[in-house]
Amino acid sequence: MSASALVRRPSEGRTVAVVGDVYRFLATGEETNGAYALWEARVPPGGGPPPHVHSREEEGFYVLEGEITFRIGEQQLVASAGMFANMPVGTPHSFRNESNSPARMLISVAPAGLEQMFLRAGRELPPGTETALPPTHAEIEKLLAIAPEYGIEIRLPASQ
Repeated sequence: MSASALVRRPSEGRTVAVVGDVYRFLATGEETNGAYALWEARVPPGGGPPPHVHSREEEGFYVLEGEITFRIGEQQLVASAGMFANMPVGTPHSFRNESNSPARMLISVAPAGLEQMFLRAGRELPPGTETALPPTHAEIEKLLAIAPEYGIEIRLPASQ
């Protein structure tokens, strides 16, 4: 089966709020024959996921604007615009916007599939939306409940 050419213009693409971050999907597995998925992430100050491990896909991050602090195993790296990081399958990692300004990056996964977790757990937003309300307890619990179905092990601190 071959995929059709895909073009997304600015603000096009399904947009969801995922625990406070805004993800705009540029390509999903349905559109790439499962090869990869790609989305734009807008991460507000304080945003980003807890430490986690992927059992199925590599995950790549390209910072477009702002700063993102990556934790990769025991290492910490502050990435600014133009920096790229790739997390192989099985690599414990997290990212967080520890600055006072919004950050924007591209996130890719290969093979595709993980995007379905975000589409399922996220809250649909109108096209062009750039910010989301802080996550509710219910949104966080929903993501924690379905993550294992997608091969994601979330490693919450012991205090939670």
